[in-house]
Amino acid sequence: MTALADASTNHLLSRMQAGDEAAFAELYRRLQGKIYCFALQMSGSASIAEEVTQEVFLTLIRDPRRYDARRGPVSAYLYGIARNCVLRSLPTRRSDTRIEEEGCAEFLMVQENPLGDLTRKETIEEVRRAVLSLPGHYREVVVLCDLHEMDYAEASNVLSCSVGTVRSRLHRARRLLLVKLKSRSADSPAGVTLQHLARCTR
Repeated sequence: MTALADASTNHLLSRMQAGDEAAFAELYRRLQGKIYCFALQMSGSASIAEEVTQEVFLTLIRDPRRYDARRGPVSAYLYGIARNCVLRSLPTRRSDTRIEEEGCAEFLMVQENPLGDLTRKETIEEVRRAVLSLPGHYREVVVLCDLHEMDYAEASNVLSCSVGTVRSRLHRARRLLLVKLKSRSADSPAGVTLQHLARCTR
């Protein structure tokens, strides 16, 4: 088990393709939480996130040889499946959609509230709602690059688009988020929170 814990995800998948059930279990342990968080952050729905996560790993079990290592890491492949599942599952939603459940402890990094006006939970909720209100093609680059800390190349792999497209969408998405949060409250700590995203704009 120690050897599996130290193995790369690509090596785990190779072993899984050869019929090693323990390798799949380790791959699931390593990536399930990230896939679930991505689906939750994209949909705002814990039930959708659970269904998407299940479908991603069922897809992997059913056809593990579908993965092509030349097209990127295993994680990017699974995020790509999750993205497609989320897009199929998303209902028409309002801009004030709320997360159904916490479910993901690291939704995003929130700075401490210097004004003491809102609790940390309330601050996080403001940012969650703003992210969920973004159009899908902007929301996904924020989730991948800012919340899951992917670089442009990794995100472009997941989204099947160019690095330049990721860069321009992320720049636009961050500006939209700033506008949305500033419009909610001029002196809200949520505005301070989003400065963290703005500083990353390239």
